[in-house]
Amino acid sequence: MIAGGILLALIRWRGLAMPRDVVTWRRFMFQACLNSVVPFTLIAAAERSIDAGLATILNATSPIFTFLLTALITRHEPVTLRKLVGVGAGIAGICLIVGTEALGGLGQQLWAQLAVIAATVSYAGAAIFGRNFRGLDPMLPAAGSMICGTAILIPLSLIFDRPWTLSPSTASVLALLGLSVFSTALAFSIFFRLIHTLGSVGTTSQAYLRVPIGVGIGALFLGESLGPTAWFGMGFVVAGVAAMTIPARKAAPAG
Repeated sequence: MIAGGILLALIRWRGLAMPRDVVTWRRFMFQACLNSVVPFTLIAAAERSIDAGLATILNATSPIFTFLLTALITRHEPVTLRKLVGVGAGIAGICLIVGTEALGGLGQQLWAQLAVIAATVSYAGAAIFGRNFRGLDPMLPAAGSMICGTAILIPLSLIFDRPWTLSPSTASVLALLGLSVFSTALAFSIFFRLIHTLGSVGTTSQAYLRVPIGVGIGALFLGESLGPTAWFGMGFVVAGVAAMTIPARKAAPAG
């Protein structure tokens, strides 16, 4: 709700207007389910019982599912060997960075792990379905999906969470505001722009960057140390993202 309100204010400030046709708002509603309602809820529930490292590895597989959905169903983007290699390199890098010991929990808390995987598949579907908003300013589908997500989740929260019984701390409220402004409003605007410029497979390849960025912030601001394996894994990640996102060179015309 907070992110949607921020985006609506920015849209008004920029002189834009939200679509008014029913078809577009139905698409906003479906996008909200794929990109926020389903994955946010599944991940929040799953991380109550599984380690963050394992959840990160499972959640970083979204490019794989995007690649598979593209190759097997939609076929809207060329499926190349380079993208396949990029998928493999990225997953290898994630495992090296987080540490293979994080996979030790695989098989435990099975339902929570399946919930993260289901959320990842949902993200993959959202990246592909986002192509339907070509021609719209990226802020419009971002705001529309946030508003629709709000319309779904607030009634559910009133039923299941009973927010009037909660007493969030100041740190929790500040974290909520930070997530709303930067990790949702800004991130979703960038997301829909990247769908148009990089394509769905290229956009979801950012999943590989979550772990190395987190490790780098921890080393820079929290004094955490990085072992040689982590640095080696980052190399795999960068190579994988590059393979999936850098456009192939066009052949020079003959003659």
